[in-house]
Amino acid sequence: MAGARRAGSITRRCECRGENGQRLGQKCPQLAKRNHGTYQLRQELPASADGERRTFRRTGYAKVTEAQGDLDKVRAILDLVGDDEYYGHQVSELLTKVMGERAPIPDAAEVKRQLAGGVVLDSDMTLGDWLDLWLAAKKTKRSTTSSYESHIRVHLKPGIGHYKLNRFNVGHAQAFFDAIDEQNQVIRAENAARREQEERCRWRPVTNGHWPPPEVAARLAIEREKLAAMPPYRKVTGPATKQRIRGTLRAALNAAIRNQMIMFNPAAWVELKSGKRPKAKLWTAQHVEHWRKTGEKPSAVMVWTPEQLGTFLDEAESNRLYAFFHLIAFRGLRRGEGVGQPWVYVDLDAGLITPAKNLVVDNWEVYEDDPKTEESATTIALDSLNVSMLREHRARQLAERDEWNRYAAAERAKGKDVADWIDTGKVFTDVDGSWLHPAKVSAEFRRIYKRAGLPPINLRDLRHLAATLVHAGGGDIHAVKKVLRHSTIQLTSDTYTELLEETDRDIAENAAGLVPRARRRPGNAPNAEEPGAVEEADGGVEDGGDGADEAA
Repeated sequence: MAGARRAGSITRRCECRGENGQRLGQKCPQLAKRNHGTYQLRQELPASADGERRTFRRTGYAKVTEAQGDLDKVRAILDLVGDDEYYGHQVSELLTKVMGERAPIPDAAEVKRQLAGGVVLDSDMTLGDWLDLWLAAKKTKRSTTSSYESHIRVHLKPGIGHYKLNRFNVGHAQAFFDAIDEQNQVIRAENAARREQEERCRWRPVTNGHWPPPEVAARLAIEREKLAAMPPYRKVTGPATKQRIRGTLRAALNAAIRNQMIMFNPAAWVELKSGKRPKAKLWTAQHVEHWRKTGEKPSAVMVWTPEQLGTFLDEAESNRLYAFFHLIAFRGLRRGEGVGQPWVYVDLDAGLITPAKNLVVDNWEVYEDDPKTEESATTIALDSLNVSMLREHRARQLAERDEWNRYAAAERAKGKDVADWIDTGKVFTDVDGSWLHPAKVSAEFRRIYKRAGLPPINLRDLRHLAATLVHAGGGDIHAVKKVLRHSTIQLTSDTYTELLEETDRDIAENAAGLVPRARRRPGNAPNAEEPGAVEEADGGVEDGGDGADEAA
């Protein structure tokens, strides 16, 4: 009868065999002993679509309670079928596959959700297969798709790609991200061990000789062999990267839900350590001193003071990219926006610039894309100094063009294949007019600040410096958001609040220093124990009269 409880049982099974090699089964004399043999369950299943009779069997239970627990799970799933023949076929296929793979028996509540959502219960698709299909169908920006591909190839497929898509659960996802943390600890330990081994391989002569004595050379050779056998330096997977990896996994699983392949997104319930943006900090004198002693940066995002920026710009003034660095530092363009900026979107007469194009690096290859967000293409004002810098840069660029064309013509006269200057229409170009590779700009930036003896920052941190200059010039957090073209005020606040507070303190100190004071500072107060000290102080007040009060 459809929907009725089907036959099922739990029996004790013995693996003992007689002289003929056949299993004794119930005839085994030891079977009466309490701990002899194992328990097995048997449960009749609904017939398959072609009418084939099926039975769920599982053996190897040490306790009858364990077997009974699994039998109850199987029966709870069968109770979902009712009189629905299609559900019966689905459940039968599912439990037959679970039996064959020795997989855990699924929870009845999850099976119920999948049946209600029309999910195929016995799908063979793995999570890795689905990630490949999902990525192939994505229609996102190239940089976003490249990021997805990297997460899938490097992390997700090796770590969890083997799981069946419809069996992947929160426990699997949490274990995957926990394993990344454990691997990070291993990487840090291996990196530290390699640094220590490199120190043991160094030769520091105590005399004027350039070569170590034979016994030292032999020892160094052994240490260098050990170094060669050690793992190379590796980068850890930081909290922000883990958040992005989870974002990729969540997006892929959400797509699987929309396609009715699963009913639940395990990645949404994974607990990760905070992956918040690092707070930007100023390179104060105290931070610089600490960095020079230890080599440690107080934050991943460090920002120069205005004085340090002035030192950098003085050093960079003769460089052909001087206007590029000046523009980023004062107007906050991103690196890709700077090298991708077309002249047609720069109005020097009106003092306006619109970051309209972005040059993006993908495995060293450079391609042109639209700005990062809709807000990124907002027109911003140029100060008179930047207008002047860009006019000078335009004149230099035209001179470079003429010089290059003369050089190309001379080379062609020698039989060499050298093209004329390429008119890409970009504000900042290479010497032949072609696109300026963003990595070349970063490398030039590092060379300049090292020559100037400045503490290290990344090129993108010049954009952060623009925030402090806007604020120091009287702009509030909304003005900073407008210049940096952030999509939300929250993003600006999360990144720059602490930095702007430091700027506020500097502004407050500078303001306090502008006010002349007649009163002696505490550190310069006269010693009360000295003869006449009190009388002199008192007399000063009396003699000063209203003038002393006015000065205070």
